[in-house]
Amino acid sequence: MELGTLVSLTVYFIVMMGIGVYAYKKSTSDMSEYMLGGRNLSPKVTALSAGASDMSGWMLMGVPGAMYVSGLSSIWIAVGLTIGAYLNYIFVAPRLRVYTEVANDSITLPDYFENRFADNSRLLRIISSLVIIVFFTLYTSSGVVAGGKLFESSFGLTYEAGLYITAGVVVAYTLFGGFLAVSMTDFVQGCIMFVSLVLVPVVVLFELGGIDEATAQIASVSENMTSLWIDASTGQALSALGIISLLSWGFGYFGQPHIIVRFMAIRHVSDMKVARRIGMSWMIVALAGAVATGLLGLAYITKTKHSIDDPETIFIYLSQVLFNPYVGGFLLAAILAAIMSTISSQLLVTSSSLTGDFYGAFLRRSASQKELVLVGRISVALVAFVAVMLAYDRDSSVLTLVSNAWAGFGAAFGPLVLISLFWKRMTFAGALAGMVSGAVTVLIWVFSDFTIGGEALSSVMYEIIPGFIVSTLAIIGVSLATGQPSQSVMDTFDEVDKSFP
Repeated sequence: MELGTLVSLTVYFIVMMGIGVYAYKKSTSDMSEYMLGGRNLSPKVTALSAGASDMSGWMLMGVPGAMYVSGLSSIWIAVGLTIGAYLNYIFVAPRLRVYTEVANDSITLPDYFENRFADNSRLLRIISSLVIIVFFTLYTSSGVVAGGKLFESSFGLTYEAGLYITAGVVVAYTLFGGFLAVSMTDFVQGCIMFVSLVLVPVVVLFELGGIDEATAQIASVSENMTSLWIDASTGQALSALGIISLLSWGFGYFGQPHIIVRFMAIRHVSDMKVARRIGMSWMIVALAGAVATGLLGLAYITKTKHSIDDPETIFIYLSQVLFNPYVGGFLLAAILAAIMSTISSQLLVTSSSLTGDFYGAFLRRSASQKELVLVGRISVALVAFVAVMLAYDRDSSVLTLVSNAWAGFGAAFGPLVLISLFWKRMTFAGALAGMVSGAVTVLIWVFSDFTIGGEALSSVMYEIIPGFIVSTLAIIGVSLATGQPSQSVMDTFDEVDKSFP
């Protein structure tokens, strides 16, 4: 490894650990502070923290890799995500911020579900916690896989060593600093990602000699590379269903716990508009940079007649060959930032479920706040260890792992969160039916042996679509078939509703 690269990465690691120490001293005295930062995040930290925890290693590795292989037809995912993120800020963010505070100061999503429907059976808490633990462990594993690939391809380390280094640094600052550390590091990491995703495609374009030369090099690979309607990797036209499947990634936003928990933590609902403007501006530029990196990276590889073994490492390759070691180290830090920001958020949400929704709710109801924080830290380390074990399959595709987990959350929680914030008539039974049916539909769609026309179900249609539809129908149908919610539940809804004339 070049000295400059080592220096840049060392500085990055020191900054992350420093933030963890600062957060440890500032806000880890009780569960509300450790898991939600005392509901005191500023708009800019909320926006960049939500964006950075959302756009994980898949944005700097998965998206450029998809563009490199399939061409511009893969952009439909980015379009769907942008629309979904915007709608999430409009419909979910403000109401969820108010509702979680009014509903007995809920600090986790399962906590909100239980309080929203006055669920004395605690079934909503248990099942939603299980969904979070299962899908987030898989999701966290995708980030660790990305970290392993980064260290293997860039630093000459083994894939396994990369797994442990990635997980180790994230666990250190998350375990001690809690939500405040995660949010503050996300803010810094979001800034690094933004600069990198502007810098790399601009420099590559300059190296290629301009847009015309870049376009010519891309077209020399295949004229389909610049088509919105043809997958260049197969030469086949995208069907309407295929485009809808790619756009449907946007549905996932309504049910991603690690993203919407940021909305619960903003200091005031009136700050949400500023957060939305910052967050959406950041996201549009960052996604455009990721798309451009994949296409321009292909043009550069074609022109120089070089080759790469894994398309998902194109950003890494460009950072190594086009920049001096100090800047290259900064760019590699951007990938680590993307990976670590998401892993830390997912670890914390999973830890909150294990601690508050299982340990504190069932095993030790009399546990002190100090004890709960300690258990939360142990849970962070435990989940990280399981994720590393799952990540030992080095052939795992980052984008595939993310897509499965994204669909699971989107189907299980998306309709539940969205409808619960706007429909007073929704019942506990409807919520339970929607959550279970959505999660099960996704699992069947991904793992069953059923086929359509000889193709696997997930190849025909992205699993979030049937999962979201089934969950929505189950919520509405079962709610209408069961009795009215209790008066206290209706009164709480009315109290929240008055805040949004």
